[in-house]
Amino acid sequence: MMEEIRKAGKIKPFDVIDVLIMILFILIMAYPLWFIVVGAFNEGKDYMRGGVYLWPRVWTLDNFRELFTKYPILKWYWNTFASTAIVVAGNLIFPTMAGYALAKLRFPGKKIIFGALLISMMVPFQLIMIQMYIQLAKLNMHNTIWAITLPFMSQTMFLFMARQFFFAVPGELLEAARIDGLGHAGVFARIVCPISKPLFASIAILNFTGTWNSYMVPATFINKVDKFTLVVGLQTVNMTYFQKTNLTLAGVVLLSFPVILFFICTQKEFVKGAMSSGIKA
Repeated sequence: MMEEIRKAGKIKPFDVIDVLIMILFILIMAYPLWFIVVGAFNEGKDYMRGGVYLWPRVWTLDNFRELFTKYPILKWYWNTFASTAIVVAGNLIFPTMAGYALAKLRFPGKKIIFGALLISMMVPFQLIMIQMYIQLAKLNMHNTIWAITLPFMSQTMFLFMARQFFFAVPGELLEAARIDGLGHAGVFARIVCPISKPLFASIAILNFTGTWNSYMVPATFINKVDKFTLVVGLQTVNMTYFQKTNLTLAGVVLLSFPVILFFICTQKEFVKGAMSSGIKA
């Protein structure tokens, strides 16, 4: 044992401070999450009294039961899941194909197109939101799932990520596939896609999180209760029961669980994608 400690060397004061700071940071970040869990499973009368609770006095599911009995939570869940799935599927297809073309194909005006796309990323969404609302209303898409999915199925940020990722794919590999008789579509589908799982995971996680938790878009384009997403629906709960903090926190638990589960399932590929999608000249 002493020999192992000798080989490892002495513990430096800086290492101890580093560990303590990390533990403090974890506690600071974890406390709000634990507060939400405690509030979701605690009795509402405790929050009416005020104060901070580190552990529920009585574990109860009454908050969740009240949400499911008084509000169409399952309907809001389905609306959120369906809209998120459509948006994520679109961003896994269209931006990746466009990013591959901008990275590996040669065609006139490629730099101009990419420059225009970069400029479009600098335009705040709030500037075009009203015009988008008017156009969707003219197309009778207001209060439909397409109002919160169709305009967001191909986002420039993910196109940029895909372009940077595909720069790292060896050109010799693609050229060998073309010699074997594959066209551009075949090369992309049979060669590029199988080695792009980290990219797909990164796009899926970022897009899933952003769409699932989106409030401004569905709150602007949807005003029917049965068409609400979960975030917008829970806001109506908060407005109705503004004094029932525990009821709102129970809704936050319902909202957060799918995102956490999705990240856990794809975190390894996400890390790989984040490391391989850096800016390349």
